[in-house]
Amino acid sequence: MGENIIELNNVRKEFVTAKHYPGFKGAVKGLFSKETVTKTAVDDISFAIREGEMVGYIGSNGAGKSTTIKMMSGILTPTSGTCSVNGLEPYKERKKNARNIGVVFGQRTQLWWDLPLGETYTVLKEIYEVSRHDFEERMAFLNDVLNLQEFMHSTVRTLSLGQRMRADLAAALLHNPKVLYLDEPTIGLDVVVKDRIRQAIREINQKYNTTVILTTHDLSDIEELCQRIIIIDAGKKIYDSTLNQLRQDYGDSCRIVFEWKQSPNARQADMLQQLSGQFTLHRQENGIQVRFSKKECTVAEVIAKVMGIAEVKDVQIKETELTDIVKKIYQGSEDRAV
Repeated sequence: MGENIIELNNVRKEFVTAKHYPGFKGAVKGLFSKETVTKTAVDDISFAIREGEMVGYIGSNGAGKSTTIKMMSGILTPTSGTCSVNGLEPYKERKKNARNIGVVFGQRTQLWWDLPLGETYTVLKEIYEVSRHDFEERMAFLNDVLNLQEFMHSTVRTLSLGQRMRADLAAALLHNPKVLYLDEPTIGLDVVVKDRIRQAIREINQKYNTTVILTTHDLSDIEELCQRIIIIDAGKKIYDSTLNQLRQDYGDSCRIVFEWKQSPNARQADMLQQLSGQFTLHRQENGIQVRFSKKECTVAEVIAKVMGIAEVKDVQIKETELTDIVKKIYQGSEDRAV
């Protein structure tokens, strides 16, 4: 990894709006009132991202993810604090910053609906002043990883959702940006297209050392692509570390599912029941599920104890899902707020 390419220091963003009153009288009163309401969307957030990192930036709806991305892309100006992307303050040097970044919004497009896709890329080539040699090289690479050729001559309005997302990703990368912001890039896509886009993002990161910031509600995207995760809630950063560290900090719960080779007899069933003092047991149709904390016991010890009591046909070890871990972090954040 290189030096820091993105730095946010105590960034805060407030939105001030006119105060609204209920009912018709309230609407009339609002015409003459100067009262305002201040909403804090991002509250004193600081972090640094190194060149070439792929970072998952997640939070619930309204947590402040998109507001942060808009400040990093130069669309919004922070109320206080500083934001730097590749040595530039995005909101002060928007044109220069735009040449360094690519943005893909899952529910919006930067493509021209009535133009064939190939002509759209030609227009973007001129806008970003990409040389002919670089344009041809990048289009060859993007066509290879995203398989664009099959719909290159189709108008954008005729593309399927999966095709449009692949086309949008290529458009965002045409000028070889140093930073790529992805906002729900796989929303609504089928499994095959999702996998293709994830693979494309990995290859782009490896080939060009592109820094990727990914905001998504699909945590499988985070697991597939990112080494680091930043979690925000109600505008505040509540977690920032690697995925491995996240699992060590919160993923201590483990489940092992045992399938019986032969159903336990009464004596064996009684011995298994005695394990409930150490573990949480859930009986299943032809087996048992054991839930325990890896801080208190190892997987090998649990397997040895159960197999020492009854005959086992199959064993499945199931680690804590990332979704469950994130829920646990959110719950802890809510508890602290109370």
